[in-house]
Amino acid sequence: MFTKLCAGLSKLCLMLAVIGLIAVVLCVQWQVIGRYVFNDTPTWAEALAMLLVLFVTAFGLAVGVRDAGHIGLESLVSLLPIRWQRRIEYVIHTLVAIFGAMMAQSGWMWMSAKWSEKKPMLPVPDGIDYLPIVIAGVLIVLFSIEHIVALVRGTLVEPAWN
Repeated sequence: MFTKLCAGLSKLCLMLAVIGLIAVVLCVQWQVIGRYVFNDTPTWAEALAMLLVLFVTAFGLAVGVRDAGHIGLESLVSLLPIRWQRRIEYVIHTLVAIFGAMMAQSGWMWMSAKWSEKKPMLPVPDGIDYLPIVIAGVLIVLFSIEHIVALVRGTLVEPAWN
C-alpha cells in the first residue's frame, strides 16, 4: 500500500513537472511576444516562469530520489561483500531521508517567515518560493523510507515511468 502511494505521488510529480515545463515555455513565449511584437513586456511572465521553475525542480528532485536517478558512487561499494553493501545502502537512504527532513524543516521556516510579504510582480505571498523546498523535502523522506522498506523486503523500487 505504501509503495502504491509513493508510486502514485511520483507519477503525479512527473505529470506536474511536465505541465510546469509547458507553462514555463508558454510564459517565456508570452514575454518574448510582448517585448518584440507589442513593445510591452509583461512583468508577471518572468516572475511566474521563475516560480514555476522552482516547482518543476522540486518535483524532479523528488522523483529522482525515488527512481534512484541521483548521483551515486557505487564503484567502491560494489567491491564490498554483499552484507556490507546492504548496510551501506541503509545508511545512504537514511542520510537522504535526514537531508529531506532538513529541507522540509528549513523550507517551512523560511516559508512561514516570508508568507506575510507579497511578491512584487505576482499577487502571491513571497513565501511561496519556499513551498517547493517543503514539498520536495517531505517527498524525499517518503521515498527514502520506501527504499528502506524495499531493502528490508528484498525488493526493488520500480521507477515511476514504468
